[in-house]
Amino acid sequence: MDVSEQKPLASQYRPRTAEELVGQDVIWNPASPLWKLVHGDRFHSLLFWGPPGTGKTSMARLIARLVARSVVELSAVEAGVKDIRAVIQESKDQLLLGGRATILFLDEIHRLNRNQQDTLLPAVEAGDIKLIGATTENPSFSVNNALLSRSLVVPFGKLSLEALSKLVIRVAAERGRQLEEDLVTALARAADGDARAVLNLLDAVLSVATEQEPIGLEASRPLLTMIARHFDKKGDYHYDIVSALIKCIRATDPDAALYYLARLLDGGEDPLFIARRLVIAASEDIGNALPTALVVAQGAMAAIRDIGMPEARIILAQVTTYLASSPKSNRSYLGIGEALACVKATGDLRVPLHLRNAPTRFMKEQGYGEGYVYAHDDPMKAAQMNNLPDALRGKTFYRPSDQGSEKQIAEYLKRLRPKDELKNR
Repeated sequence: MDVSEQKPLASQYRPRTAEELVGQDVIWNPASPLWKLVHGDRFHSLLFWGPPGTGKTSMARLIARLVARSVVELSAVEAGVKDIRAVIQESKDQLLLGGRATILFLDEIHRLNRNQQDTLLPAVEAGDIKLIGATTENPSFSVNNALLSRSLVVPFGKLSLEALSKLVIRVAAERGRQLEEDLVTALARAADGDARAVLNLLDAVLSVATEQEPIGLEASRPLLTMIARHFDKKGDYHYDIVSALIKCIRATDPDAALYYLARLLDGGEDPLFIARRLVIAASEDIGNALPTALVVAQGAMAAIRDIGMPEARIILAQVTTYLASSPKSNRSYLGIGEALACVKATGDLRVPLHLRNAPTRFMKEQGYGEGYVYAHDDPMKAAQMNNLPDALRGKTFYRPSDQGSEKQIAEYLKRLRPKDELKNR
């Protein structure tokens, strides 16, 4: 057997030409900035950011061939500062001999710590190397600002079903096999935008297929369950799905909220992590429009801690649908934000004398506690006192909405604080 045929299909069928690079037409076409920079050999540092199996490494190798430069590939999982400096020095030596700067392709660049990333800065700045970094993590968080400011970030999207289907058909044909259309579609869907995953699946299908062509879906169906759905509990996809859950609750969409809850659970997320996020949402997005939402969310978190999975999914579903179906108000959230901003802007303003304790005779003589109204004796008069520092007299931070229970709060405050009185507070 040919040694090359022992390699996985994903390795054998990496794109060798621009035409074979599928699914990234947005960033790689004659009118795109990346195309023009590469064909003009005018790039210095590129950061390829996107999910696994979207062509980042293949693009880097293609670029090296197009600009006819030597390329050194390192994985930040294994490489350290010593390896990076060796590549930089080798490239400098080539430049001194009249050669061209080496392309350093650093896969998983986000795995380098800040100090290790700093090693690249002088060489990139001086043009001693051309850097291409690949990352599945958001560069805004995973790449230090100095390197980020010297680089162009190229976002790679998941490959479409159409692109993956074309890839499967082409590779199968080159192997002399034919697949039924429903199997092609099933493979593309199972791979979830990942070219490497779809080729690994195809490899398995071709290896075990015993039926005559074309190969059908039914015989291959068990293999489709052997690829894990993409969910990284520490990566961008994790936070994207959590964000989607909370935003669907905020948008009063219980169906979408349940879907994203299911995505989190299916991916193996810690149910307590989800519960904590729901407690936050109960206060931030529902607040006083339905004060019991916070009680329900806290109760769910306690129950989940006691019970655990798989039954915890039922409790999470209940609180998710309860929160998503509740009236919404973020006025408490906005209020504390305004109050904190005010404190930062105005500093330590003096507390009004009538609010200060007066445990000693001297303090009473200084006016501490004078004019204070005990609210239980006269709620209306107490509510009309100016309890803010004089510089903030009349300032409002909490503005109740007209949603749910908060509408009653607004009416209650209005009764206690008539407009004229509020102006003088």
